[in-house]
Amino acid sequence: MIALIQRVRRASVTVDSTIVGKIDQGLLVLLGVEREDNIEKMVKLAKKVINYRVFNDENGKMNLNLTQVGGQLLVVSQFTLVADTGRGLRPSFSSAATPEQADSLYLAFVEYCRQQGVVTETGKFGEDMQVELVNDGPVTFNLQV
Repeated sequence: MIALIQRVRRASVTVDSTIVGKIDQGLLVLLGVEREDNIEKMVKLAKKVINYRVFNDENGKMNLNLTQVGGQLLVVSQFTLVADTGRGLRPSFSSAATPEQADSLYLAFVEYCRQQGVVTETGKFGEDMQVELVNDGPVTFNLQV
C-alpha cells in the first residue's frame, strides 16, 4: 500500500464539474493499493499518515503531525501509484489490486482515519477526478508499508 502525501493549504476533488471533497490545511493523500495489501497494512499506513511529522513547529521545523495542527485529510484513490515503470515506455499494473479489493481497502482507510477523529474527505473511487491543491512548501512524501 502506497500513500503519496502532500502538505496542503487547501485541496479539492471535482467529478463531473461538482466538488465532491474539499479541505483546508492538511494532507492530500493519493492512495494506491496492491494485490498483497490487507487490513493490517492499511492500519499501519493510516497511522503513519496521521502521525507523520510534516508540519512546522514554532521554530519552523517539521515536528508536528496532522492532529497536532488540527489538519484535515483529502484521500483520493490512485492506482497509478502502484505501477511498475522499470521496463519499457508503458507502465505495468500487474501488482495493482482488483477494483473490488482496492475499493474495500480505500474505504477502510478513510473510515479508520475518521474513527481517529480526523476530518477526512474523499474523491470518488474509480471516477475521472480533477484534483486541485495548493502544496504548502512544497512538501511531498511517498509512504509505503
